[in-house]
Amino acid sequence: MIQAIKTRILSGGDITEAEALALLTHPNKEELYQAAHEITEHFMGKAFDTCSIINAKSGNCPEDCKWCAQSGHYATGAERYALVSPAECVAQATYNHKQGIGRFSLVASGRRQTDKEIDLMSISYRAIKRANPSLKCCASLGLLTEPQLKKLFDSGVTTYHCNMETSPSYFQELCSTHTQEDKEATLEAARRVGMRICCGGIIGMGETKEQRIELAFYLKSLHSYSIPINILQPIPGTPLGDTTPISDEEILSTIAVFRLVNPRAFLRFSGGRARLTPEIQRKAIYIGINSTITGDLLTTIGRQAEEDMQMIQACGKENVAQDWEISYDY
Repeated sequence: MIQAIKTRILSGGDITEAEALALLTHPNKEELYQAAHEITEHFMGKAFDTCSIINAKSGNCPEDCKWCAQSGHYATGAERYALVSPAECVAQATYNHKQGIGRFSLVASGRRQTDKEIDLMSISYRAIKRANPSLKCCASLGLLTEPQLKKLFDSGVTTYHCNMETSPSYFQELCSTHTQEDKEATLEAARRVGMRICCGGIIGMGETKEQRIELAFYLKSLHSYSIPINILQPIPGTPLGDTTPISDEEILSTIAVFRLVNPRAFLRFSGGRARLTPEIQRKAIYIGINSTITGDLLTTIGRQAEEDMQMIQACGKENVAQDWEISYDY
């Protein structure tokens, strides 16, 4: 079964949802992992994309996402502060770029940023690009309007990130203050102004295996070619704070199946990676992970860039800021 599906995908065909679900629970894990590895190598080669972020505004978010430390609905002890200065953004971006990281993103809490905040962040982005012309800029700032997105694009932002978080059938159980349709509208607006998109989700939030597969195909339907795969890191004080972590095998199997469903995507290590041992992280890269957020990840602890660069090289990958969808000279 695995070999037949692999051959079909390598020939340009697709896997079905029923097949993906069967593979997620297939007993021969190593055969599944090897198939995903071969598909990754065939479609994506050795390329490995790196990005870094700065938490540009933290805490007191009005949204009620049940997993998130930044929600003002829950007592998590997350740090709260307003927008960081352009100088701080430039310093962090420059530091990361010197370590070989190809992309840099401002990430801010809140449903949407105000026009004044977008004006200030545009100043930061222009300053970042002046200091680091070859650094590719991204943004993750909530449900922005099209004029706000256009202002960011004109300031040098070429990728917009907005996760769908989970499957359509499960999302309303985890968040009631906005919808996935709101997120889709934001991504569509980002594409209209000229940006590429980055869109993934979180696994281990209590979703069923069927819903995990549903998410993989949902992201495929959105034509997302940069897919952050977050692993829930339960935050005390949130409704998911006592969630039992999923096993390493579940994580690796999910990565493998996501690769089979999305053979041409950058599958991106994101939040929660720190819980994995170096051995499991290397295994995940072998299977299908070919991009990562490196450095500090919002309110949780990530891996240092230097260690990540060593791991990428040891896994036989090449750290390149390779674009998807569309490329720009700025």
